[in-house]
Amino acid sequence: MSRTAPAARAGSAADPAVPGQHAPSPAGAPAASSDAASRPSAPRSGHAAAWAELLRLPALFTVPGDALAGAAATGARPGRRTLLAIGSSLCLYEAGMALNDWADRAEDAVERPHRPLPSGRVRPAAALTAAGVLTGAGLALAAGAGRPALAVAAPLAATVWAYDLGLKHTPAGPVAMAAARGLDLLLGAAATGGGTRAALPSAALLGSHTLAVTAVSRRETTGGSVLAPLAALATTGVLTRLVADGRIRLPAGRRAAAAPGLPGSTPPARPTGTNGALTTALTTALAAAYAATAARPYVHAALNPSPPLTQRAVGGGIRATVPLQAALAARAGAPVASLLVAALAPAGRMFARRAAMRKVSIT
Repeated sequence: MSRTAPAARAGSAADPAVPGQHAPSPAGAPAASSDAASRPSAPRSGHAAAWAELLRLPALFTVPGDALAGAAATGARPGRRTLLAIGSSLCLYEAGMALNDWADRAEDAVERPHRPLPSGRVRPAAALTAAGVLTGAGLALAAGAGRPALAVAAPLAATVWAYDLGLKHTPAGPVAMAAARGLDLLLGAAATGGGTRAALPSAALLGSHTLAVTAVSRRETTGGSVLAPLAALATTGVLTRLVADGRIRLPAGRRAAAAPGLPGSTPPARPTGTNGALTTALTTALAAAYAATAARPYVHAALNPSPPLTQRAVGGGIRATVPLQAALAARAGAPVASLLVAALAPAGRMFARRAAMRKVSIT
């Protein structure tokens, strides 16, 4: 999950969304010599802001939906183990954020000197240490959720490190990113239901979306790619159709629980009754929200593949992850979980505005 969501960048006071601009840290602001009491707090504030930027805190709101969508696919009720899976996902995600900047510190010194490591606001050794500690914490939380969860978290952690340290700049980079996001969804399924088979279709859909966004992100600093946003736009259309038109079936765990020949052993192809109609409507609405969030910036980037519009396309694709997760949960017959996931989108935007971290990037 290294880089499965955006890197937040602070902007200027006039336009916090402008890439490459950076608000001066409190420690750098002039202070009157008589105001000695305020001096110690400024460095601490600037240090905390640097770590918040390094770890891309607003992007964390795209993570819990993975586990919740995976849990919904199993048909099991989310519980303590689901929460442990979410905690594991958050830790592994943040490990990827810190490791990414550590691995890219030389490149960022040239292309993104405002970032925490090249600007000197966070030491490289501290970032690498944080990546290791967060990875260990993520694996420990997964172990607490059970052996099936740990069996998924271990390859997830390995994918995170492999992507950041070697695969990112290779043709396998987008595939590794997609695999990480898919494994994160399977982590929620394994922790909640004890298995991953029922969640494989949802993982494939979410991974396909991540693959498309990552392919666009590879040109976000240089622009010039028309094919990548067009391919992402086509992928969005296909995924929207599959999610909205997909049959909401009783998850495998529930089918197995019903004895052959008894009512419920063969679920209907479509949900019936008022609840079924509401679930279908919710799935359709969330799928439409996903398409609306992702498609427009892809179109703009295809028409004018400049770096700013490419970056907006990446941001739109990342923001679309949340309604996609919610739609997958609704499609699996878990409307309450889907609404909880959908609520993370406005919460993330509000947090980003308050933290002055509105500009996002995936690289």
